[in-house]
Amino acid sequence: MEVYYTFCFLAAVSVFLGFLNQYVLRAQTTIAITTGALALSLIVTGLGKLGIVELRTWADQLLPLLNLEDILLKGMLGFLLFAGSLHIDLLELRNQKLEIGLLAIVGTLISTFAVGGLLYWFLMLINMPVAFIYCLLFGALISPTDPIAVLAIMKNLKAPEQVSIQVEGESLFNDGFGIVVFAVIYAVAFEGGQPTVPAVAELFVLEAIGGILLGLIIGGLFHWLICCTDDHSLELLLTLVIPTAGFSLANILGVSGALAMVVSGIIIGNFTRERGFSRVSQHELDNFWNITEDFLNGLLFLLVGLFLITIDLRPADYLLMVAGIVIVLMARVLAVGVPFLYLKRRRSYHPYTNRILIWGGLKGGLALALAMSIPSGSAFVQGQDLRYLWVVMTYGVVLFSIVVQGSTIAPLIRRSREFAEPESAPASDQQHTAN
Repeated sequence: MEVYYTFCFLAAVSVFLGFLNQYVLRAQTTIAITTGALALSLIVTGLGKLGIVELRTWADQLLPLLNLEDILLKGMLGFLLFAGSLHIDLLELRNQKLEIGLLAIVGTLISTFAVGGLLYWFLMLINMPVAFIYCLLFGALISPTDPIAVLAIMKNLKAPEQVSIQVEGESLFNDGFGIVVFAVIYAVAFEGGQPTVPAVAELFVLEAIGGILLGLIIGGLFHWLICCTDDHSLELLLTLVIPTAGFSLANILGVSGALAMVVSGIIIGNFTRERGFSRVSQHELDNFWNITEDFLNGLLFLLVGLFLITIDLRPADYLLMVAGIVIVLMARVLAVGVPFLYLKRRRSYHPYTNRILIWGGLKGGLALALAMSIPSGSAFVQGQDLRYLWVVMTYGVVLFSIVVQGSTIAPLIRRSREFAEPESAPASDQQHTAN
């Protein structure tokens, strides 16, 4: 019961931080809660070092029991991805399918190898050599843009429509592919697996294709069930079953629950909303999932901020965190820039597209949960546990991403609204029309 009580009190803290944000910071709620939790962590740590209040032992015992990895990867992720995908416009998604596909697949691979290579070189430079496969593992866990962080911060910024759908679509789909890449590298690093084409193809089919197919089945089934009832309460309850039982089923079957929730959410949001819900029910659907999304986002980012209490940072760790931030940003430039070298030959884009995609490629709790899934004691670097090093670097990147990038992207988006949206037709078609 202690874990349950703590969970309840942390939820209350996240709500109160959101409430205070209205009168103090007036920032985006996710940024405010993370910043508040970070400040609280620093205060608790400082009081402990001064011998005034010692909460470190309590935090060390309690936060592992809450288990951020399981809470996110096996619980919250399903709710947050389903809620986020409910608002995705399928027509716009289809119009941007090439951009989203290249960013989610090619961009993730480019970033994984760029981060791995740059990190390997940097660690050799500072005389902390790490096997290249472990550097690639860090690249795989940090490369996908976190759908939870992106959707939470981009939700109310009203970015240009073309750019917004690219950012949101990439973040919703690339975590499924990124987790497959992480699983392959993890198997090679810790389980003696071989990165053969058949092995990679099998993992991809099982995780990604299996998740998409399951999402189609779940979405189709619940579309039919919702259309068969006129009970408003039952309609909402049926949507609640999708990210609970549906997400659990995906985990049991070993397919990507993330992709299953995205696909089923798109089906419910684009087809069932119009055909199965009345006007009143549509309003209730939006309110219910907006509140659920805000509540879980607040709790998650509070846990991310409080996680600092459990880390004993050494002077060398700050260097690693700064290096991780620089390396990840450099890799993000490549991950966005290379696909757009090809894309800009086919279509005109908003002048701020690349800048918003690069700076809006936020990292969040998903990366931290993947870092924490690395087994403790599996590898050591100069006597230091590799898991600890990767968690510290991931934490530094995540905090910078949410607090700095998240708080400074709003002015960039405001400036982008001054420019008109370009035509979405391919450039060749535009030239033919002009002639």
